[in-house]
Amino acid sequence: MMRFVLFTMLLLMLAACGPEQFNEKQYREEVESWHRKRIENLKKADGWLTLEGLFWLESGENSFGAAAGNALVFPEGMPDRMGRFVLNDTVVTVHIEHGVEVTSADTLLREGELRADVTGEPTILKWKSYSWYVIKRQEKYGIRLKNSASPVLAGFTGIERFPVDIKWRVPARLVPHEDKTTIPVPNVLGQIVNEPSPGSLLFTIEGREYRLDPVATAGDEEYFIVFADASNGETTYGAGRFLTVPRVNEEGVTWIDFNRAYNPPCVFTPYATCPLPPAQNRLDISVTAGEKVWGHHE
Repeated sequence: MMRFVLFTMLLLMLAACGPEQFNEKQYREEVESWHRKRIENLKKADGWLTLEGLFWLESGENSFGAAAGNALVFPEGMPDRMGRFVLNDTVVTVHIEHGVEVTSADTLLREGELRADVTGEPTILKWKSYSWYVIKRQEKYGIRLKNSASPVLAGFTGIERFPVDIKWRVPARLVPHEDKTTIPVPNVLGQIVNEPSPGSLLFTIEGREYRLDPVATAGDEEYFIVFADASNGETTYGAGRFLTVPRVNEEGVTWIDFNRAYNPPCVFTPYATCPLPPAQNRLDISVTAGEKVWGHHE
């Protein structure tokens, strides 16, 4: 009991002195700069706004191209029959039809083994404005297709946000998990992925204590959080939002800045494979900070 009281007193002291420990004008400028960089990343030629397809592979041969008879039907305007992917256990190879100019690393490709995204350096194939590569989600292998000339990218004008409010920058203390090193994180595919977690971040808003379980491995400089709150489905995206927070200091304390809460890729496209908030990361308050829902995708 005494430990909990001391912990609560520490959080209150940090919350009370927090705004005086930094220049508020500079802080607001930093948040704006962070958001500008986020928008710049979204508008890149291979960003989430260019995602136009996700095709799951079956074991064996998977033909692909724009013709309806293919196992993977690519967008209209691409060659009718471009080739085939072959999934053999955990290995994916590609075989390109003669006369179809598909490149990899600026070199014409006829056939070869493809590295998946989980390697950190997937093999990227290109045809005109389109690019695609293999993704792996647990035991599933698929092809993620992007288009640098995507109408979604061309029509993107930004994301509406709540006004920056220092109320939503709160101190938090990490309480390590006692009997586990991972937490189960669901995703939109219906899968459950056990992700490494250092513990629970405890924080107080308007006199009430809350917790969020982040995802991080030893040595990470930041924690990643998928969270939901009572604003979801109204002013913010229905499936929750993402956050990154600095790793805790020597005292086990960090700051959660909800002004930097941002939309998952699934808000922009139905072809992303986003993680969803774990049950313990569902807050029963409305977090009126960070990005609002982007209105161009249902």
